[in-house]
Amino acid sequence: MKINWRKWNNILHRDLGYIAFGLTLIYAISGVAVNHVADWNPNYKVENRSENIENVWGENPIDEIIMLDILSQVNLVGPIKSSFMPNQNTLKLFLDEQTLTINLSSQMVDIEEVKERPILYEMNFLHLNHPKKIWTYMADLYAITLALLATTGLFVLKGKKGIKGRGAWLTLAGIILPLLFLYFYL
Repeated sequence: MKINWRKWNNILHRDLGYIAFGLTLIYAISGVAVNHVADWNPNYKVENRSENIENVWGENPIDEIIMLDILSQVNLVGPIKSSFMPNQNTLKLFLDEQTLTINLSSQMVDIEEVKERPILYEMNFLHLNHPKKIWTYMADLYAITLALLATTGLFVLKGKKGIKGRGAWLTLAGIILPLLFLYFYL
């Protein structure tokens, strides 16, 4: 009995494509985001604003009651994770998602708010293999799946549109293109 290798090649290509679909979208979207890390932060949205507050301190050292009063004046709530005074005129307060820099003499508060970008943060988390452990093996399996998809894809079509015709030229172009970039960048 003769085995129809092209039939099995196409079945394997199709089924691996279905399996890889979700991860391919995650890696593609995250890849574009991470490629432009010099232009923006793909994981976090950072917003800065400034507000004036009323003088809530006097001659006394700054205590937690004063810090909570400052928070209420800028419409934030604690808990305060930590605080320190880098100099006599500046108080820094650290909350979960905000950092406040208070200029005690001008009564100006600079607020930096950092929030995770929904969905994109999680995609980047997986793409950059932050979970480690078993996810590393999942990522390896996905990479092997992509290699199999690329290889089986070469043999899906027959004739002049397949690997013996136009497909050979396109495959060659796909190999030469990264080599050209390596040549120019290295």
